[in-house]
Amino acid sequence: MPVKARAARIHQYGAPELLTFEDILVPEPGDGEVLVRSTMIGLNFVDVYFRRGSMEVPSFPATIGNEAAGIVEAVGRNVTSVKVGDRVVFGHSTGAYATAGLHPADRLVVIPDGVSDAQAAGSFLKGLTARYLIKDVVPLKRGDTILYHAAAGGVGQIFVQWAKSLGYRVIGTVSSDSKAEVARQAGCDHVINYRTEDFVARTFELTDGLGVDAVFDSVGRDTFRGSLAVLKVRGTLVQFGKASGEIAPIDPYELGPRGLHVTWPMLQHYVTTPAETAEAAADLFAAIQSGVLQVDPSRIYSFDDVVQAHHDLEERRTTGSAVLRVTQ
Repeated sequence: MPVKARAARIHQYGAPELLTFEDILVPEPGDGEVLVRSTMIGLNFVDVYFRRGSMEVPSFPATIGNEAAGIVEAVGRNVTSVKVGDRVVFGHSTGAYATAGLHPADRLVVIPDGVSDAQAAGSFLKGLTARYLIKDVVPLKRGDTILYHAAAGGVGQIFVQWAKSLGYRVIGTVSSDSKAEVARQAGCDHVINYRTEDFVARTFELTDGLGVDAVFDSVGRDTFRGSLAVLKVRGTLVQFGKASGEIAPIDPYELGPRGLHVTWPMLQHYVTTPAETAEAAADLFAAIQSGVLQVDPSRIYSFDDVVQAHHDLEERRTTGSAVLRVTQ
């Protein structure tokens, strides 16, 4: 029979205050579906994109969010990958801003011992993102120098830790002195506060005028041109977000003098099958269990405080990962 749940939904695009709580009924799981009772919900900047309308929701009212950890309460027909009572996490299913919901079984990953629900919900999407950026997008080698914007953020801290474990030299940019300390603790070799320093000039100073092998940029408008400028010959700009706003078009001819590469990858292109997701998740969880990655959330909000959480996300007051704790 259907179960009751509570969801934070939007009926139109706009400010955080448009997130309103509503009681919903979740039907019984159908073929290939699983009913998950959430314990922790991951907060990601992409949630802001969907709330603001930078990315479209399928229809209104919409329950945004696509990452959470919880307990399997019921399974539908033909589900063999998980069972009732399993702790699971998902990062590719919609409707996470709810106390319970139905999710495709092939989108769920069992959380192993040694990884908490808070760690899983706070690191799953960010960790899979950091993993494909580091390991799949650019053919980097030990000793290469890379620049990562927003190094104190959720993806940034995981990226930096993982990159250092692979032997890369990492220059990180941040927007405040307090975030600079966070980035240093994550492992950055050098940190640039782009509010007070010219990150282009400083990057060239740190690389003896050579530039970097790759730039990883989720900031967008404010950093895009500078990111291109600091690349060495045959360097690659990996653009994977636009937190500061839309990026003006570029003439491909501008890339020619240094033979530059520009790419905008997305996670869904690197975990296209359940097998790929399982492989990436196993790699992430192994890195957490071994201590390569420290992923405890820096902030745990109550689900009731989702509006405040969105303000903090949007105004860049968070560092590391943040989650919403669900009280049933």
